[in-house]
Amino acid sequence: MEETGLRTCVVLQPGYLPWLGFFEQINRADEFVFLDDVQFDKHGWRNRNRVKGPDGPQWLTVPVRVSGQGGPPIRDVEIDRTQHRWAAKHLQSLRSNYGPCPFFDWLFPDLERALHQPWSRIVELNYALTELLCDKLGLRSTFHHSTALNVSGDRSERLVRICRAVGCNHYYSGAAARDYLDIAGFERAGVTVEFQDYTHPEYPQRYGAFVSHLSVIDLLFNCGPKSADVLLRTSAVRSFPSPSKA
Repeated sequence: MEETGLRTCVVLQPGYLPWLGFFEQINRADEFVFLDDVQFDKHGWRNRNRVKGPDGPQWLTVPVRVSGQGGPPIRDVEIDRTQHRWAAKHLQSLRSNYGPCPFFDWLFPDLERALHQPWSRIVELNYALTELLCDKLGLRSTFHHSTALNVSGDRSERLVRICRAVGCNHYYSGAAARDYLDIAGFERAGVTVEFQDYTHPEYPQRYGAFVSHLSVIDLLFNCGPKSADVLLRTSAVRSFPSPSKA
């Protein structure tokens, strides 16, 4: 950290094979909290992401059971085991699209082992894949689950309490939260706030013009052990000015 004494907390919903910016936030976190007890967003990133094929971006979607359940929390969402070939289809897509990449054999066997496990809930799969991808990137943090922290409150108040529960005085937030975070509430609790302002890097990529905001596995297949250097080389952050100093 640039300032002595800061301990940084990041709070994100678990995602399936997340994009580069997700891992840039993990890199900044002393304590990383998976926000797993909020409502599952059916058309979000909890069970799907994009990879690149010869015709452009392609979706990889894990089938889940949410119909008729009244908006379950992420932690309770089950993988639809009746669609038992979803993992084989994802792996075949990765073979077809990334087989010729220089680091295919460096990553694919680990993904294959992970996807072939008999996961019952999407969070279990996402936790395992996130830890696998962090290992490949050489990133380290301490992971927590919001369910286990048992912290209540409205959106901003709860985030402040999560930061305090894991012993952090600095909150590193995704950019989208600029519109709703109560910065003054963080300050009153002695927690400073910083927003991610991630500039997506370009790197060698197959199939024509570069496409950004894909799953991080696109970077890993193409750049291998150098992926972390690529992921972090253009990262930038912006501190939110205190209302009293703005």
